[in-house]
Amino acid sequence: MDRAAYDRMAEIDRDHWWFVARRRIVTALIERHRPKAGPLRILEVGCGTGSNIAMLQGFGTVDAIEPDDGARALAEARSGLSIKGGYLPDGVMLHDGAYDLIVLLDVLEHIPADRAALATLKAKLAPGGRIIVTVPAMPWLWSAHDVVHHHQRRYTARTLSEVFAGAGLKLRHRTYFNSLLFPLIVAARAIGKISGREGGDDAMPPPALNRLLEALFGAERYWVAGRSLPFGVSLAAVAEPTTR
Repeated sequence: MDRAAYDRMAEIDRDHWWFVARRRIVTALIERHRPKAGPLRILEVGCGTGSNIAMLQGFGTVDAIEPDDGARALAEARSGLSIKGGYLPDGVMLHDGAYDLIVLLDVLEHIPADRAALATLKAKLAPGGRIIVTVPAMPWLWSAHDVVHHHQRRYTARTLSEVFAGAGLKLRHRTYFNSLLFPLIVAARAIGKISGREGGDDAMPPPALNRLLEALFGAERYWVAGRSLPFGVSLAAVAEPTTR
């Protein structure tokens, strides 16, 4: 991502409705699809400025990877962890069979070789381990936000499934999410394209509106962990190796 995008993320990722609600949704996904009881050994790939680490530590011990030097330094200051640098699929040294759970939260879309990256991570799973991924959905929603954040692609349910299958992973659960706000987001992006005033979608709303959007988006945690919603701005998937 652009340096300015990381700086902006650091300013808002603790309080902005999207980040707060997504953490609640990811929490629900982990609670429903965790690979075992008890503390988990977790790897977060692409931890950014570290806003998810505290949430993940509620489930066990956490290691993290972040290739951007500035974001990694901030994540280390926030979390107290020593965070690895480097890029997937070949630029990060990790032990095989080390993790019960690997999470990529809006990260896979940044990786040019997404299938190879997942295949590399598959080998890092302990027996019974799982991968949880969230990604932006609907390629026709491509906007300035995707450009600023250096996305390689947006996914459909089919293309995401194909990437997992090609990496030797089978899906246990897949669903669209950010569905309640879908019409509003589609309308906002259409107006931006028509008017030529597309933004990065990262402005901090007024407090009352921020709380409302957080409540609406966050309410989806009651559905997405166990159901497969047919549309949404994002996709979530839980997968495990097809073979050991």
